[in-house]
Amino acid sequence: MIKLTRLNGNEFIVNCDLIENVETAPDTIVSLTTNQRYVVRESADEVVERVAEFKRRSHPDARLFLKVPAAPAADAEPAAQDTEV
Repeated sequence: MIKLTRLNGNEFIVNCDLIENVETAPDTIVSLTTNQRYVVRESADEVVERVAEFKRRSHPDARLFLKVPAAPAADAEPAAQDTEV
C-alpha cells in the first residue's frame, strides 16, 4: 500500500499491486486493474519509487529490489587491458 495525494490535497492509500499503469499527460494519472483512475500530485517517478520502496520493505527477499550494484567477486582477476606495441 502506498500513500498518494489527489490534486485537491486529500491523501489516500492505494494497493500498489493493483496499479496497471502510470501516465503523465500533463497531470499524473494512476490507472488500476479495477478500471479506477486517479489524478495525483506526485510525478510518475515518485509513484514508481513509492511502489519500489513498499516492495523493498514488504518482500521476503527485498535484496532483489535494492538499487545497489553487485560487487565483483573478491577472487576475480582484473580485466586485461589492450595495449598497442
